[in-house]
Amino acid sequence: MNRTKLSALAFVAAACMPALGHAQGVAMTVPNEASIPGGPMGDAIRRGKQLLTDTHNQLPRNVGNGLNCTNCHLSGGTTPFASPWVGLTAAFPEYRSRSGKLISLQERVNDCFQRSMNGKPLAFDSAEMNAIMAYMKWLSTGVPTGSNVTGRGFEKIDTALVPNRDNGKAVYASKCASCHGADGQGMKNPQGGYVFPPVWGKDSFNIGAGMARTYTAAAFVKHNMPLGQGGTLSAQESVDVAAYFTAQPRPDYAARAKDWPKGDKPKDAR
Repeated sequence: MNRTKLSALAFVAAACMPALGHAQGVAMTVPNEASIPGGPMGDAIRRGKQLLTDTHNQLPRNVGNGLNCTNCHLSGGTTPFASPWVGLTAAFPEYRSRSGKLISLQERVNDCFQRSMNGKPLAFDSAEMNAIMAYMKWLSTGVPTGSNVTGRGFEKIDTALVPNRDNGKAVYASKCASCHGADGQGMKNPQGGYVFPPVWGKDSFNIGAGMARTYTAAAFVKHNMPLGQGGTLSAQESVDVAAYFTAQPRPDYAARAKDWPKGDKPKDAR
């Protein structure tokens, strides 16, 4: 399998992800790109996709690490159980327990820029934010307002499983290190950026990202990793390896102190 071609699908972080455990609902249908309209709207949709798939290069003032949004939202946000963007404009505004309030989709996107991308938020009225909204709206074509699509977020994983970091280290060495590096620093592209992104260190997601949580990361790993071999790790192995790499050094996020203001903080929150 050609690694360069898989670069946009590589695993991180970023945990720029909708909440786990949503009820099953509308079938996920990805619109054909031939349906993108002409004119300014079509230009915005295509620009939004470019921003989300080449985020590090396209938005250097807003991205503080080496990641792209599609490192977690695989295949341009169209892969079930890889935090897809299909249907999101039908689901927001949405209550988020981490924020303790109802938030807009723009706020959710900026959460990702500040946490998963360890960067800075976009202005709500910026051309870039509007392009991202246009792409997500197009991906959500035909999804009724207030509904969820099947495959939103990640698969559920048993949070009663007790992590074994020693086993996680062994799983990482045998299943993950060939792409993400023995030191978790990823595989750099000679032309800039990463072929496979770092899963810890200064160029990875920060401590406030959803992917820095053991069971959130495990749910992603279980369904999607190793790349092209999703579902080959057991739930226990996924929890173990997630516990190993999420505990490694990564950038801090001071604003995490304000998370879960209503006191319902998950047990794996950093």
